[in-house]
Amino acid sequence: MARGSESKSGMRVDPRLLIGVGLVVASALGVWALVASLDDSREVYVATGTVTAGTTLDSADLAVERVRLGANAERYLTPESLPENGVIVTRTLFEGELVPASAVDDAERAGTATIVVPTRDAPASEIVVGALVDVWTAELGERGAVATPEVLVEAAEVSAVGESSGMSSGSSVELLVPREKVSAVLEALAAGDVIDLVSARPDAEQR
Repeated sequence: MARGSESKSGMRVDPRLLIGVGLVVASALGVWALVASLDDSREVYVATGTVTAGTTLDSADLAVERVRLGANAERYLTPESLPENGVIVTRTLFEGELVPASAVDDAERAGTATIVVPTRDAPASEIVVGALVDVWTAELGERGAVATPEVLVEAAEVSAVGESSGMSSGSSVELLVPREKVSAVLEALAAGDVIDLVSARPDAEQR
């Protein structure tokens, strides 16, 4: 019986050993967490070859590289910022180049151009970024006579809304206009025609 007791007591693990192992594991985890928190690297897309303007790209056409960009990370295309329908290249990209966000645009907007339209009054509350508006124009005749208004562009998307300068009630609205309508809009602006923006989704359509 004495020998059995001695054998069992010899199998006991020293609590100090367990505590030591626990401290080592905790220390290792702490170091790993600290290193991870200090890692400011981000995954960004890299051009796998020379890509010319007008080319449509998706994730399969690009490589992913993890780099440290710090505060400049938002300037580049990342897996999180890539639209589902891909992007269209607006300037030539070279092999190995990090893809700048400014060098691509949403592929759905490939057939549009950005035009800033001044407004006589502050934009209506429903004219916000992402809203769709109809662009109405009317020619100015002699002695300020205004011709019958007509729709110049239907359902143009608002990409930005400018703030009033304070000198007048007017402002400016940046629109994504179909390229085939760009010339007509620029002509209306150059001629000083009256231009009004009307929501393409009036309240009457809302339930």
